[in-house]
Amino acid sequence: MAKQNYATSSLVIGYALCSSLLAIINKYAVTKFNYPGLLTTLQYFTSAAGVWGLGKLGFLCHDSFNLETAKKFAPAAVVFYLAIFTNTNLLVHANVDTFIVFRSLTPLLVAIADTTFRKQPCPSKLTFLSLVVILGGAVGYVITDSAFSLTAYSWALAYLVTITTEMVYIKHIVTSLGLNTWGYVLYNNLLSLMISPIFWFLTGEHKSVFSAVESRGGESLFHLDAFVAVALSCVFGLLISFFGFAARKAISATAFTVTGVVNKFLTVAINVTIWDKHASPFGLVSLLFTLAGGVLYQQSVSAKGNIAATQNERASEQPKDDSDSADDEEKQKLVSSGERPSA
Repeated sequence: MAKQNYATSSLVIGYALCSSLLAIINKYAVTKFNYPGLLTTLQYFTSAAGVWGLGKLGFLCHDSFNLETAKKFAPAAVVFYLAIFTNTNLLVHANVDTFIVFRSLTPLLVAIADTTFRKQPCPSKLTFLSLVVILGGAVGYVITDSAFSLTAYSWALAYLVTITTEMVYIKHIVTSLGLNTWGYVLYNNLLSLMISPIFWFLTGEHKSVFSAVESRGGESLFHLDAFVAVALSCVFGLLISFFGFAARKAISATAFTVTGVVNKFLTVAINVTIWDKHASPFGLVSLLFTLAGGVLYQQSVSAKGNIAATQNERASEQPKDDSDSADDEEKQKLVSSGERPSA
């Protein structure tokens, strides 16, 4: 029992550290290595190779890669790539606080999309209140952002649209293809790795990279601090996949949600402590309001989910077999998670 508690605590602590530090590490990486397209390509390679290697060693189990499934998964991979691409470019032009504010706005757009396009019921009073708090905090942050720039907020808007599209569209992909969690990570990153050279050339970043290599022999690309920053970003991207999925299985959904909320506050605290790349005091207060709205939203959704689960349990006449229950539980955990499964 003691060993099990120790293992569970280790997984939760590992997930908390990776989740709270990842955005800051990515910001540090794009500061030292100003090639966001190449950075994301390296991240995809690390995650895909890591999942494949750990699968070969028997540490995890993932679905095998096949062409038919890849064709069906390709549209989701494109949306995933665009979400990470806009995320990285947002961190190039804005601070971590701006990223967290716009990331926290996703429940608002998801609720609108669910009601408008998927014909879901209108949000409950508590859910509506939480969305208003999120919006109010975001507006307060934007109007007091002294580092406001059209470029940064254009990337922020693009990120908000793509990450919301990904969150809504991935629900359909997960339920229709039947991939397990690590299979999802493998397909996402491997297909994104195949897509990345296209955007690398479309954005013209390849010219900057080739120019740097020719003029300095690659020294500017592989300077020690840049190498360390990129390596940390890639490794933490893989680690958050491992600790995130492992923690979901080790603790309850409520505990995992609470851990995710605490991680965002830790990110803000660490970001304010270690450097000056953060918002003004009023901006930080607005950011905290946005996070508080996120807490209310998660509570309202969890309560609604518990009621629906109770009703379904009472209505069901025949229990599912163990394999179906495990498969449904795994899919539900993947869909309900707001954390990104890889760097």
